[in-house]
Amino acid sequence: MSIDKADKSSGTRHKARECALQMLFAADMADRDGTTLTDNYWNELGDTAIDQKTRDFANALAQGTLKNIDAIDDRIRTRAEHWRIERMAIVDRNVLRLAVYEFLYHDTPATVAINEALEIARRFSTYEATQFINGILDAIKQDLEGSAGSKASTEKPKASST
Repeated sequence: MSIDKADKSSGTRHKARECALQMLFAADMADRDGTTLTDNYWNELGDTAIDQKTRDFANALAQGTLKNIDAIDDRIRTRAEHWRIERMAIVDRNVLRLAVYEFLYHDTPATVAINEALEIARRFSTYEATQFINGILDAIKQDLEGSAGSKASTEKPKASST
């Protein structure tokens, strides 16, 4: 794979995440279901120059996040000490939701999801928000790595068939 191809793919996934964030923001404001939300976004606000693969990834992120929002918010609550999700800035909570969705339900490496979340927060939120988001996502990442490690250590070795 050439470097240009990798950069283009990475850039389109980043753009898809930005679009997904905008969809989640709209869902927070208008309380819409995923399909209506994505259709309206692309018909009214979406960049017409975005290719279908990027649109599909953005739709999958937004719809998947909305579908699993209760589990995602529960995970965020475990690490957002002294912060209720409803009281967080709309952009910040949806950046967190999007990244946690990728942690839990997507094959995106956690470090990539965190870096993408921070880049998006730098663009759409404040400097202080990036620190807040980074702290919560890093703690959730450590929780997930810890639970994966303890799960692996408690599994019984498979019996050999010799």
